[in-house]
Amino acid sequence: MPRPLQACIDLSALRDNLAVAKRAAPAARAFAVVKADAYGHGLMRCASALGAADGLALLEIDAAVRLREAGWRKPILLLEGVFDAAELALAAHDGFACVLHDPEQLAMLRTLPSSARLDVFVKLNTGMNRLGFRAHALGKVLARLGADAHVRSVTLMTHFACADDERGIGEQLQRFLDAARGRSLPYSTANSATILRFPEAHGDWIRPGIMLYGASPFAGEPALALGLRPVMTLTSRIIGVQELAAGDAVGYGATFVATTPMRVGVVACGYADGYPRHAPNATPVLLEGTRTGIVGRISMDMLCVDLTPVPSAGVGSAVTLWGEGLPADEVAAAAGTVSYELFCALAARVPIVER
Repeated sequence: MPRPLQACIDLSALRDNLAVAKRAAPAARAFAVVKADAYGHGLMRCASALGAADGLALLEIDAAVRLREAGWRKPILLLEGVFDAAELALAAHDGFACVLHDPEQLAMLRTLPSSARLDVFVKLNTGMNRLGFRAHALGKVLARLGADAHVRSVTLMTHFACADDERGIGEQLQRFLDAARGRSLPYSTANSATILRFPEAHGDWIRPGIMLYGASPFAGEPALALGLRPVMTLTSRIIGVQELAAGDAVGYGATFVATTPMRVGVVACGYADGYPRHAPNATPVLLEGTRTGIVGRISMDMLCVDLTPVPSAGVGSAVTLWGEGLPADEVAAAAGTVSYELFCALAARVPIVER
């Protein structure tokens, strides 16, 4: 009998979540963001369900090549551009659009064959202070691109640092619009939070990411309230039960000590499977559909849960660690992280089933 841990990927939910993004920004085209193996959900699996997207966006050029080889003919955007001349030549050959955010990437354009043509997205640093050209440099960048026969089209883009909280996008959006004014170029500024909260910044291309996978970009605002459905549900079963007396401890470091007699279930899932090791006592799980909490420290292959809310629970009882009925956002918040990390940390040893 195989170990009972598995992740179920609901591709119909993925399609529905993309539809939510497209309804929110009906005038824009959508790059579905599938970086990091589609946020841990499986690149090729998710691409097969994202046919309604106008393009796909990711970082890894080898993954982009796999998409082309699998038959994806719509645009593919490389979100960090390329890292050397060989990648640039491959991007031009396979028709990948490239983000340009650094003078060295501009200089690489000279290495392309004379017949090569490339769609570029010029990234502006409007306050995130990660990648991108400063606004004062944009004129020179565009002049250089306009004089380069390799460049087929130019789109402007930026990324907002605080679209998901009360600070919003106002200052960054104004810097971007000031820089873009009078240039008559398409632009892309909207991540998931911007798509859902700031219609004035939808632009020509939206970039839905975390919302596609059924998680909320906003702390304290449930995904279901935004019309989003969980795509990944991680489930397991109880594989052992311990009867504790008052004063008995559980797990490494004895971080949980029973105050009364209680039953504890051992679940086949640990940090080697991608569950966050730092999840504290009382991090929620579903036991046979009823909420309970983790007790003790997460081990490499196991974690323990309080069986008190379900007296009939025992070996074989079903456990949902996140997903349908238990939002990943809630589990992540309890563990002091974000749903992105939960999804991306799912280990290769966890079997995946689709529905």
